[in-house]
Amino acid sequence: MSKIREDLTLAKSSFSHIIDVPVEKVDIGQWMFSLSEAEYQRCCPPDHIAIGTTKTEDGRPMSINVEKIGTSLSIQHYVGEVVEKHKCRMVSTTDIFISNEQRTQMKVIWELSVKPVNADQTEFTNFVVTHPSEDLLSIFENQGLTFEQASASRQKISEDHNRREAPLFAESIARAARGGVH
Repeated sequence: MSKIREDLTLAKSSFSHIIDVPVEKVDIGQWMFSLSEAEYQRCCPPDHIAIGTTKTEDGRPMSINVEKIGTSLSIQHYVGEVVEKHKCRMVSTTDIFISNEQRTQMKVIWELSVKPVNADQTEFTNFVVTHPSEDLLSIFENQGLTFEQASASRQKISEDHNRREAPLFAESIARAARGGVH
């Protein structure tokens, strides 16, 4: 595994969405680790492909997400560092398939949180930040891209994906809070 460059931010995006559910009824941790594959796919079609849950060897909850972001296939190995009712912080060393011949990794930090707007509404926020591996930086260099160019491209792709999935995740969380399918 190539060293992750946490001193470099490849992309960072945050989107929020208001749901008509009191914050007391929301349990992001429960939602995250009971999310069906069909519901995950509905939360960002056609990007979301598959999801499954497992545990790390030391017992921490883990979500394995497969999705296509831009032209790259990502297999995310999210470890739940914080899994609470109103906040989940998931960290993944993500496998990225740039082409059939190029596989590399990057670090993805995914935070989902809620806060009350009023007695009947809750604001959901979907925050994602990515850090490149040294190997990914070499791939950019071999493609003739500066880090700034690659970062600008990834930023645009990340924002588009997050803008589309955040409201759908929020509404899925709202359905779960109301006792619906998730």
